[in-house]
Amino acid sequence: MDLKDQVALVTGAAQGIGLATAKQLLKNGAKGVAICDIDSTKGEAATEDLNKEFGKGKAIFIKTDVTKQENLEEAFKKTKDTFKTINIVINNAGIFDHVGIHWEKVLDINVRGVVRGTKLAMEYMGKDKGGNGGTVVNIASVAGLGPNSSSSVYDGSKHFVVGYSQAMAFAPLSARHGVRVLTICPGFTDTPVAEGVLIGLQQLSLDTEAILSANPMQEPDHVGEAIIHALREGETGSVWVSGKRSAPYKVELPELVKSS
Repeated sequence: MDLKDQVALVTGAAQGIGLATAKQLLKNGAKGVAICDIDSTKGEAATEDLNKEFGKGKAIFIKTDVTKQENLEEAFKKTKDTFKTINIVINNAGIFDHVGIHWEKVLDINVRGVVRGTKLAMEYMGKDKGGNGGTVVNIASVAGLGPNSSSSVYDGSKHFVVGYSQAMAFAPLSARHGVRVLTICPGFTDTPVAEGVLIGLQQLSLDTEAILSANPMQEPDHVGEAIIHALREGETGSVWVSGKRSAPYKVELPELVKSS
């Protein structure tokens, strides 16, 4: 996929992986990026920085709460009104709760937020809805490929993202909507989520120094580069891991029902 002149909507883009991805998109020729986040202060500052670096009007900030359908709908509408199209949707917003008392919020953001974003992407880009196709990138985690944190709800939410994305890419359904669906599973990344994971692992009396030695912390930019790689090279349904500061690689998952 050529990223030149593409328009992307990125949730959770005020910092971390979302912001790093927005930067990489613009660096690789994207026409515009919508920075969608609930944090107005960080979001507006990030958007200002992007426009200084890549040119006025390249980025817009839209205050967005992915737990509210009308909020997300407005973000899609404003993005299209501004840039005249949407080609890429990156459902990145997510949280971690090592305490376990906010599990419903984890599910509302990590699960329902991804579903809301994906369904809206299909409404705007789906060929069966009059769109031209496009790409959805859902951000999961290596915790979505096996138990990798101290929060069963978080791990389960990321397993859902992997499974849901696979389901949306199921060939008979994919042939109908014509939107490519990719999944990215970052490993330990220097974000608030990783901080929460490490606190939770310490509470389980695990040796976090040994864990980090075997799984070095990567910077958000590394994940952003992996997302660009997947956008360029990935076929629909593919699941990519970005971790240990190494090149991204695809995970082969079993095909239980032959679709062709």
